[in-house]
Amino acid sequence: MILISWNVNGIRAIAKKGFHDIIANLNPDILCLQETKAQVEQVREVVFDMNYHIYANHATKKGYSGTAILSKEEAINVIYDIGIALHDDEGRIIAAEYKDYYVVTGYIPNSKADLSRLEERQQWDKDLFDYLKMLEKKKPVLFCGDLNVAHKEIDLFHPKANYNKSAGFTQAEIDGMDRYVNGGFMDTWREMHPEEKKYSWWSYRAGARSKNVGWRIDYVLASKVLMPQIKHSFILNEVEGSDHCPVGIELE
Repeated sequence: MILISWNVNGIRAIAKKGFHDIIANLNPDILCLQETKAQVEQVREVVFDMNYHIYANHATKKGYSGTAILSKEEAINVIYDIGIALHDDEGRIIAAEYKDYYVVTGYIPNSKADLSRLEERQQWDKDLFDYLKMLEKKKPVLFCGDLNVAHKEIDLFHPKANYNKSAGFTQAEIDGMDRYVNGGFMDTWREMHPEEKKYSWWSYRAGARSKNVGWRIDYVLASKVLMPQIKHSFILNEVEGSDHCPVGIELE
């Protein structure tokens, strides 16, 4: 089973940049999308002919946030949002249940340039962790998406310049990521590539992508019990169309 996660930065925009051909070539069994920036019906209009079951979630505010799961296999059950009003108006979470595990996709809030959303972000991390652990009581969990945090210095090009100054690399956000990893959700890429520097997001400014001045903020986390079944973890930074690139795993 190949699972791919991709922040597409607008599904209608990326549809004009070769999205259908890219996905046809990658041929994932499950495709998790973040920042679709579209209502559920608009997502369906873009992907209706791609031979996937479509599960989409949208924000109350049109053209903002949003997530989707496209799956070759029909899910047993699909849960939208996490049941906490503070977090549930931006379409940021979908959980799809399959026979042996849950697949959860998430688009975690950015703390903003002035860090004005950092306190809310900390609550998000705690509440989402609790939600994932609740699901895990029933079945193992694969949790993927744009988590808007670089976990370690190796995960961004300029760690010292950004530490505790930039959204995505404050100690509070790092602590939130620590909670996932120390709580049994393994960072599949880092487990399999402990020393490799590879990024999944680049600013549109100053030619950052061409210079590979990036951040690794997109992840596939897995319940520890699933790790022996994960044969490959990858970051497809040659795939363009968004300011993020796809990330994923191959599960036996």
